[in-house]
Amino acid sequence: MDKIKTLSIDIETFSDVDLAKCGVYRYVESPAFEIMLFGVSVNGGDVVVYDLAQGEKIPTEILTALTDISVIKWAFNATFERVCLSKYLGLPSGEYLDSLSWRCSMVWSAYMGLPLSLAGAGAVLGLPEQKLKEGKDLIKYFCVPCAATKANGGRTRNLPKHAPEKWVQFKAYNKRDVEVEMSIQDKLRKFPVPEFVWEEYCLDQLINDRGIALDMAVVENAIRFDECSKALLSSKMQELTSLENPNSVQQMKQWLSENGFETDTLGKKAVSELLKTAPPQLAMALELRQQLAKSSVRKYQAMKNAVCSDGRAHGMFQFYGANRSGRWAGRLIQLQNLPQNHIPDLEQAREIVKSGNYEAIELLYDDIPDTLSQLIRTAFVPKSGMKFVVSDFSAIEARVLSWFASEKWRLDVFKSGGDIYCASASQMFRVPVEKHGVNGHLRQKGKIAELALGYGGSVGALKAMGALEMGLSEDELQPLVDMWRSSNPNIVRFWWEVDRCVKDTIRQRLRTDTHGIQFEYQSGMLFITLPSGRRISYVKPRIGENKFGGESVTYEGVGATKKWERIESYGPKFVENIVQAVSRDILCSAMRTLRNYRICGHVHDELIIECPIDTNVSEICEMMGRTPPWAKGLPLCADGYECMFYKKD
Repeated sequence: MDKIKTLSIDIETFSDVDLAKCGVYRYVESPAFEIMLFGVSVNGGDVVVYDLAQGEKIPTEILTALTDISVIKWAFNATFERVCLSKYLGLPSGEYLDSLSWRCSMVWSAYMGLPLSLAGAGAVLGLPEQKLKEGKDLIKYFCVPCAATKANGGRTRNLPKHAPEKWVQFKAYNKRDVEVEMSIQDKLRKFPVPEFVWEEYCLDQLINDRGIALDMAVVENAIRFDECSKALLSSKMQELTSLENPNSVQQMKQWLSENGFETDTLGKKAVSELLKTAPPQLAMALELRQQLAKSSVRKYQAMKNAVCSDGRAHGMFQFYGANRSGRWAGRLIQLQNLPQNHIPDLEQAREIVKSGNYEAIELLYDDIPDTLSQLIRTAFVPKSGMKFVVSDFSAIEARVLSWFASEKWRLDVFKSGGDIYCASASQMFRVPVEKHGVNGHLRQKGKIAELALGYGGSVGALKAMGALEMGLSEDELQPLVDMWRSSNPNIVRFWWEVDRCVKDTIRQRLRTDTHGIQFEYQSGMLFITLPSGRRISYVKPRIGENKFGGESVTYEGVGATKKWERIESYGPKFVENIVQAVSRDILCSAMRTLRNYRICGHVHDELIIECPIDTNVSEICEMMGRTPPWAKGLPLCADGYECMFYKKD
């Protein structure tokens, strides 16, 4: 065998742990875990499948290559292969193969704006080798436990000997997956992922490998408390309504109708509206329903599923999970959408749950589901003898947008440490606005405008942001839009300059640029090069016509339906993608600066760092707030705090 330089790998595995619910780190800890098939191509040669389930061995030189960091290992969703092979090679629990020599073709697909599945990427690229469709059934047959029946002799697992023909098919499926993965590499070869993005990927894998500790006493008691609370609330509702199942939407709507209240939905917003006019008995039933709907046991259950033998949850962050911007997506526990905490005595409530005293929580807190919901963050803890430092960027997207557009008054606000919502209101209404001071009531309007209007939003965006619920009248909305836009002429100009560049690039196949951003059309792709050097990609862009008869841009991607489809876009939407992408690059820059600290989590523009008790918070914030060399003039600011469990300050 020639010297091994690259391996392309796909494996088929068995475990009795649910991979989707628990993640690969927990999956491989099961005593039942095994690798059954190992498909590999050495140096781009023919694919060989090693049938480990039937006694074949992986050659020694390939085993050696797996631990050799000079050999580049490729796989589609490489985290799975890397973690499984770490277990197979006998690495100690909590230790994994160095990600430095691993490359992921799923990340490459995402970088190109392609689907995040092997079959999807292969189909969009029109590869001659496509993923075999029968794979799903074969995985179900061989890779997960089966139900014991009389017909199968009471067995709980299907082995090769139970279906030799299917096993032959399964080996062909494994071989084909490696071939498709290699075809993707070949197809994308002229659009390589920059080396610095692979370095970010390695850092991401390190954070996922490190994991974050969970206080399982809090988790398990919260699940138990939720069950008790649910049973009590359901019993109260049953008593009040005499319904067989008061949790049933249909039965509840019927009961409300019989009591003179018609409603099409029992969503949160609708129930809040109904409560304004509901008589006492109906109001009580609706309040109980709201409490039941708040139940947060799913997050705690996800923690219980994901926790590994080291007491930590691993694999919660998917690198390049959002392929339009390159931002991370949350996995398993979904750190990205945890409820906020506003309980003034958070620590006390947490201690009561940790101690398992349900009577005390019932006595002290009226709304138990809401209390448990607010305590979710606190289940994440640093390891013994350490603390968390939580540091985040202040108004990162607003800063990036202002910097791109050179909106001077906004940049001056950020440089002076001012409040952008007050400043925006002041600019719009031409009067001084101070938080809790002169014209303080206008700050809320400034805030709503800032959040809703930065990317071309209008009256609809203000409504979606809850403007009417916050006390604005319908008549105020359009003037608010007009005032914000006239206060930010450079941002509006930026939207339409980007719009022009995108259309000119697609129409004329010419390279264009504006505001330090380059636009190119190559091989049926629109590429937007950001100041960081990273590119964001749009598949098969076209100029079409929108519903108003004007020009619009469409491209292929995963739309609102979660399916691959044509998506319509225009200047401000592209600006939103660009701003989010650059905000992501700034977070990456901060992570690289702080890589010698134990980063164990990140949420949007926030880092969670596990560190010794004597670590200086302001030192971390200073490092995080350093402006990258490619973003000269961008005023960054990072704030932080320390805590003994994760929370919002």
